[in-house]
Amino acid sequence: FMEREQEILQVVKEKMPEKRYIHTLGVRDTAVLLAKRYGVDTDAAITAAIIHDIAKYADVQWMRQVVRDHELNPTLLQWGSEILHGPVGAVIAKEQFGIEDEDILNAIRYHTTGRVNMSKLEKIIYVADMIEPNRQFEGVERLRKLAEENLDKAMKACVKHTISFLVATEQCIYPLSIECYNDLMREE
Repeated sequence: FMEREQEILQVVKEKMPEKRYIHTLGVRDTAVLLAKRYGVDTDAAITAAIIHDIAKYADVQWMRQVVRDHELNPTLLQWGSEILHGPVGAVIAKEQFGIEDEDILNAIRYHTTGRVNMSKLEKIIYVADMIEPNRQFEGVERLRKLAEENLDKAMKACVKHTISFLVATEQCIYPLSIECYNDLMREE
């Protein structure tokens, strides 16, 4: 598996700036810790983590073409790379790396938006993406502490943080993120 991981990392590294590659390694390491803590397969966590941002710097028009060619949700066409890179990353994971595991693909697909009924692996990648060691923003320490204590509480806090940030910076909120938030709030 480690050989496969190195192969994928080599491809990933060529598709992003150094800083984003360092972030990717941070997400991988954080995802492994969380996977061990919450009883999730570490190989699956590593695979999803190292591929999650593979499309982050892809051309937006190309990503929109991928959405059309693979008949993904057409509402994606109204969004930029921030939303597109997850679903497109899942397509790349399947086509370029032959990943068939739906849980891994979903973890990549929904790592920025979240969704209703997320699996443990999906939550781990979402949370790890936000709290990895290179992230520095007000409140990140609290999120890291929550992630050590309770995955669901950490997920809830991370989604709240994201939505609050989008509202504060007057950005649109992808509908799945609102559904994810509502789903997490109903669980209480």
